[in-house]
Amino acid sequence: MKRKILIPLFLLIAFIGFSQNFKDKKEKIKALKIAYITEKLELTPDEAQKFWPIYNAFDDQEFDIRHNKMRTLIHKIGDGGFESLSEKEAATLLNQMESYEDQLYTLRKKYFKELQSVLSAKKIILLKKSEEEFNRKLLHQFRENRDKRD
Repeated sequence: MKRKILIPLFLLIAFIGFSQNFKDKKEKIKALKIAYITEKLELTPDEAQKFWPIYNAFDDQEFDIRHNKMRTLIHKIGDGGFESLSEKEAATLLNQMESYEDQLYTLRKKYFKELQSVLSAKKIILLKKSEEEFNRKLLHQFRENRDKRD
């Protein structure tokens, strides 16, 4: 009886620990990204005050579309269900994927329009460049850490 209770309890504790560790790492990465972008763009206090709410709202909405909605579709396909999908079901999934891509496109257009009221076009381009640089450095760091563990 004790064993039946201990195993789920252990799994719950392990999951909470993993979840908290993931959240901590995500927050740390977000803080590093904010510092990196702020430094690269050389934002004035006025620009920063207007920029970060726009940036964070976009980031949250993009995350919702990419990770929550698209992952749902990918899981439907990836859980061994791909082979059993009918052509009609595949067409429905494809339409949903296209809808999510349209949502992302619309979101990006709105984001760039909002940014133009706060930053110069040159700084917006520098923002995109800085985000890509940050992501490349993050991926490089991840690979180095992975190689050290292996």
